Amino acid sequence: MTNDIQRNISLQPYNTFGVNVSCRQFVQVSEEDQLPRLFESGLLTKDFFVLGGGSNVLFTKDYDGLILQMSNKGISHFIEGNFIYITAKAGEVWNDFVWYCVSRGFAGVENMALIPGTVGASPIQNIGAYGTELMDIFYSCRAFDTTTGLFTTFNNEDCKFTYRDSIFKSTYKGRFIITSVTYKLHIHHRVNTSYGAINAELQKRGISSPSIRDVAETVAAIRVEKLPDPSTIGNAGSFFKNPIIEAKQLKELQREYPAIVFYPLEDNRVKLAAGWLIESCGWKGKVDGNVAVWKNQALVITNLGQASGTEIYTVSSKIMNDVYKKFGITLEREVNVL
Repeated sequence: MTNDIQRNISLQPYNTFGVNVSCRQFVQVSEEDQLPRLFESGLLTKDFFVLGGGSNVLFTKDYDGLILQMSNKGISHFIEGNFIYITAKAGEVWNDFVWYCVSRGFAGVENMALIPGTVGASPIQNIGAYGTELMDIFYSCRAFDTTTGLFTTFNNEDCKFTYRDSIFKSTYKGRFIITSVTYKLHIHHRVNTSYGAINAELQKRGISSPSIRDVAETVAAIRVEKLPDPSTIGNAGSFFKNPIIEAKQLKELQREYPAIVFYPLEDNRVKLAAGWLIESCGWKGKVDGNVAVWKNQALVITNLGQASGTEIYTVSSKIMNDVYKKFGITLEREVNVL
């Protein structure tokens, strides 16, 4: 197994911010059976980090441990009753999984088209976009326990999903390595176009009765327009979570900021648009050294080419400070900071 370990390699090609850091050890896992061997060798008892597509991580320094990248591939499905069960291996690109479903007429994931990253990361982050979250379609995942050396299965309830969060980011952070995920889609699922931006784009295209392909293509077009391509401009998509506050606090904010953008939730809570808060503080399109906030979406921080992870982190802290000073709202970073 140690023959598969690379040493002292640059992680610049493996993170979408394009930050030039290195790691002491690096291994790509293309088959599940590599994990028990890594466990037996003792490499999983020390510092390690599981890297998917590198689209939700900010490296602020060299990583003095093992970077483990899941690269296993494969998607399969079966139909039982009114449901379609689709299993994808962790190394599959998320958008490839979405189009596997769309091309077969399986509805339920089309609103999450073009989200960067891999299948294995999807339950950890409880990814979501345009009115749909991973927790809505998640059935189970298979994971390797790095404390026992055994494989186990988590169902939806086990994962304790909340907004952009799961048990894998809290209680079990750093313990389990997800190797595959199974999703459960309803045969008679109705397309969800409730999100305003989707409706507006569909109207532009003259589509009144959209198919799931129409929705997926529309969402992809919106994302391309709003978000920079990480292959040319280093970024990790949305850098911050949309903050959730009590409805009472919203009413207080509306007195001074009547145009504040929000989305109603249950239990007298609302989700604020972090992008609106950041833009209101003058950060949209702003350049700070080697770092810039994207001109089309204030949630996105970009690397202009030579920025270090520390520089990017510092700019994110400035943004957080400004939002807190103006609105009394504490933003939370969505990316993993290492």
